[in-house]
Amino acid sequence: MSSQPSETLSNEPDLTVDPPQTVWGILSNLGPGLIIAGAIVGSGELIATTKTGAEAGFTLLWLIVIGCLIKVFVQVEMGRYCIVTGNTSMTGMNEVPGPRFHVNWLMWYWLAMFVMGLAQLGGIVGGVGQALAISYPVTQQGEDYNLLADAEVHIRETKAKLQGENLPPLLGLEEELQQHQAEFQQQLVHYIDHYEPTLTLETFQNDLLTLNDLTSPYDSFIWATIVAVCTSLLLLRGRYNLVQDFSTALVAAFTGMTIINLIAIQSHHRWAISSTEFWSGFLFQLPNNSSGMSGWEPVVTALATFGIIGVGSTELISYPYWCLEKGYARFIGPRDDSKEWGERAKGWLRVLRWDAFCSMVIYTLATIAFFLLGAAVLSREGLNPEGNQMIRMLGEMYVPGFGAMARTLFLFGAFAVLYSTFFVASAGHARVGADALIIFKIIEKDEEKRWRWIWIFSALFPFVCLGIYCFVQAPAYLVLASGVMQAIMLPMLGLATLYFRYYRCDPRIAPGKSWDFFLWLSVVGLLFAGLSLVGIKLMDLFA
Repeated sequence: MSSQPSETLSNEPDLTVDPPQTVWGILSNLGPGLIIAGAIVGSGELIATTKTGAEAGFTLLWLIVIGCLIKVFVQVEMGRYCIVTGNTSMTGMNEVPGPRFHVNWLMWYWLAMFVMGLAQLGGIVGGVGQALAISYPVTQQGEDYNLLADAEVHIRETKAKLQGENLPPLLGLEEELQQHQAEFQQQLVHYIDHYEPTLTLETFQNDLLTLNDLTSPYDSFIWATIVAVCTSLLLLRGRYNLVQDFSTALVAAFTGMTIINLIAIQSHHRWAISSTEFWSGFLFQLPNNSSGMSGWEPVVTALATFGIIGVGSTELISYPYWCLEKGYARFIGPRDDSKEWGERAKGWLRVLRWDAFCSMVIYTLATIAFFLLGAAVLSREGLNPEGNQMIRMLGEMYVPGFGAMARTLFLFGAFAVLYSTFFVASAGHARVGADALIIFKIIEKDEEKRWRWIWIFSALFPFVCLGIYCFVQAPAYLVLASGVMQAIMLPMLGLATLYFRYYRCDPRIAPGKSWDFFLWLSVVGLLFAGLSLVGIKLMDLFA
């Protein structure tokens, strides 16, 4: 593979293109936002958003929606700076005023967040491995573990139905529970006899052990390794168009299925979402702790989710790279004083705004759908997706709508969106990481060297993420830990965009007062969310 890019980050005057004037012309030039949507829907929507719905019910829907809508103004402003100047996000962040130690303060926090971003991708590749291990177990132990885990989930579901409040009674639940418990006991005895030589059934029951205490099969790790290898090879061969088309197809398939499932559960009285429940999510309330968790736990989950749903900090930073590779900066050309340059810049900025807002509509609809499923199904059943049972529990959201087909459909969809996230985010991390080497003066500023490091990181990062998953083995925890870091960085990026807007923006393309109002509102919202999360964590630390 050649290390030369198909598009360069520099502005080349002989390659300028007049901006499209029709809606169809604008739509045909969209793309970077679709790539970002591919990165968003997996970790933020499928894992973090549904977990928030499972923990908080419908109460925090308002925070989830705000988390999607509020960041797009910062996203556009980041894109405006980069495509007009031809600089990358990292270059712009390093220009922000403040203390410097080799690089500025913002870059040092970014470095910590970047490491946690790789941990998040470790959680994602683990989720993909879990989905494939459930669908296609590699070992006999994997098959036996699936039977045991399924039996446990059925017990928890049935108990939740028996204890559920404000839900219609179902006949035969006691008998169903006894049947599932007997099945679980049988599978547990079999598993302990074959795979736990130092454990007995009595010890398991007396010590109140769970499936997480048993020796897990290696199936998910085997599949995660295969996924990492395939991703590395694809990224080594892939360019912008491959990333865009592949991620768009995967996300569209599962998002459509999720919306269909959400509509389908409305025909089931037990799972249907009433208008009262839906609108209760917009009363700006905090959840109670009736679920047995600490009062702040759902809020912490929601604020961590806030950091990664919609465009999280990672996507805000990587989005301009995709805009540059798409060619927006090259189409505008190097900045000069001509009227033609100003008109081209305004036209392509209009395309960028369409790109950002269209992708926002896509991931906002997906986010709401995932949250409502988590609240309507998982919360009512008392299921909280975590640990090595995360994917299996998430799959329960699709049972009311699709019945016996739910597992197959969900596992296909989970693979689609989680792998899309892993694929796109790995590509984005490779580009940002290579640029960081230049900013930190580890390599000199040279396009050929930068693309060589993109090539190296594309091959390396999937295996780094795999190693993190093998060490931690808690996908939901890895995703939310990264969400905390990203939520804290959001206000920093908001302040950076204010600097870009007022100190680095050409007056000819400066936005109007209404845009500035929403930009400031966005930054204030990000600042509030970041400080709230820090405050809650400090209270937990000193409690």
